[in-house]
Amino acid sequence: MSEDLTTYAQCVANNSTGDALLECVANGLDESIDSLASGVDSFYLIFAGALVYFMQTGFAMLCAGSIRSKNCKNVLLWNLLDSAGGCIAFWSVGYAFAYGGDDPARGTTFIGHTNFFLMQNVDMEQWFFQFAFCCALSSIVAGTVAERCKMTAYLFYSTFLAGFVYPVVAHSFWSVNGFLSNTNIDPLFGSGVVDLAGSGPVHMTGGMVALVMAVILGPRIGRFYDADGVPYDEPRDIAGHSVALQFLGTFCLWFGWYGFNPGGTLFISSANFGNAASLAAVNTSIGAASGALSALFTHTIIDERKTGVVTYDLTSTMNGCLTGLVAITAPCATVEPWAAFVIGIIAGWVYLAGSFLLIRLKIDDAVDAIPVHFGGGMWGVLSTGLFTAPGRLETAFGMSEHVGWFYEWGRGSGNFTLMGIQIIACLWIIGWVLAVMGPYIYLLNYFDMLRIDPLEEEVGMDISRHKGPAYEIEDVSGEKQEQLSERRSQFAGMDRSISGRFKSNVKSSKKDDKEEEAFKNSSKATSHGPSMSAS
Repeated sequence: MSEDLTTYAQCVANNSTGDALLECVANGLDESIDSLASGVDSFYLIFAGALVYFMQTGFAMLCAGSIRSKNCKNVLLWNLLDSAGGCIAFWSVGYAFAYGGDDPARGTTFIGHTNFFLMQNVDMEQWFFQFAFCCALSSIVAGTVAERCKMTAYLFYSTFLAGFVYPVVAHSFWSVNGFLSNTNIDPLFGSGVVDLAGSGPVHMTGGMVALVMAVILGPRIGRFYDADGVPYDEPRDIAGHSVALQFLGTFCLWFGWYGFNPGGTLFISSANFGNAASLAAVNTSIGAASGALSALFTHTIIDERKTGVVTYDLTSTMNGCLTGLVAITAPCATVEPWAAFVIGIIAGWVYLAGSFLLIRLKIDDAVDAIPVHFGGGMWGVLSTGLFTAPGRLETAFGMSEHVGWFYEWGRGSGNFTLMGIQIIACLWIIGWVLAVMGPYIYLLNYFDMLRIDPLEEEVGMDISRHKGPAYEIEDVSGEKQEQLSERRSQFAGMDRSISGRFKSNVKSSKKDDKEEEAFKNSSKATSHGPSMSAS
């Protein structure tokens, strides 16, 4: 039977008549609709994955602007290698550890075991979307350890994180065989964890890795201690070289989050998926906006109480915005918009408190990634256990027995099941990262593979390891500058307007004509003189 026949023609060709013909046509249309829905879902996930991957631009710009110009090339290369190295690691083993061999009948497993190098049957759009998540996770750490971490150590950590550490967490949260997954055939406490897009697996994991590395690596030279190792009375602020790059990076990340959170539904071909994705986009906007405003005005009030001067800090506003985005990532499709506003407000406070705590503990984070991603990620996971609404949970996940604790009190039950699972999920991430990344980073440091030489740190990574600075500013000799000044001084007091230059040219022309006429007369007088003398 020819493939380009219509469904009706195919049924007629099979000699179907009457009820059999109608049944054949209906079945054929169902198959066509299913095929179309599958194609739409695939395109949706590819498009969402592309938006998530664009966040790499945001991470790169934010990191580059937040550090000194002498290390700009270094951190840009790191962000590029997050994609390059992370891609190979996730293609070869990472995806297999996260989702390989997913089968509800196998029950609960610790790690995936098939589909290495994308062999056998793999949904390629799923791999691409998850690869974009993995790249985002790796880039979180780059800013924290910037300006003092060796390139070798960064490559080792980045590959290990993308190939093993993150996939295990992703498996536990999102695989049908994960012990925390709500899609497990026998979910934890009859519910499983609720985290649509990764406040826990992506952001909290990345922030926790950044914290471990920052503690073992130590602060930058001159941040908290002087040359003799004596603590400063007040920590020295090491400002970034470009607020404009920081601002550009922040907006690139916010834009990419519209793929990160709505794309977490994974499908779009039904009304429920469409409603969940739409709510995710709305709550993402509200969470980001309220986080930014919360951090801005809270910082202003605190600063005014300390100094008596009203100031408005752009850096706090940008990081508050990002913390709001991180926090709303887990509950974006399961909370009402008013709850997204509350979550964002508290996220701004979480950022400010976390940033202050790092300074008190003398932990150096060049871009404040730890309070943004670890603090914001933890708050996002926990807030899901507080604010998840029954109707929203039913739409997004098809369940509503265990909901947010505040709603459970409204039911008159006080059921702590979902909230308890969310707490367990946070403890699991902290324990896993400490148990695996702690010894790993410690060994790198023990074998002197972690931190760069102090002299190279003072000079900067760009000059010491990347063949020159990021910004080439040519040095013009003082002699040439003096010549230019002398030439311009000749025109002092002159009319340099267009009409003035025209008048000057006319006067100059008339002067030249007079000089030429005088020269001709002088020449005639000279030629007549000798001939008269001869006569």
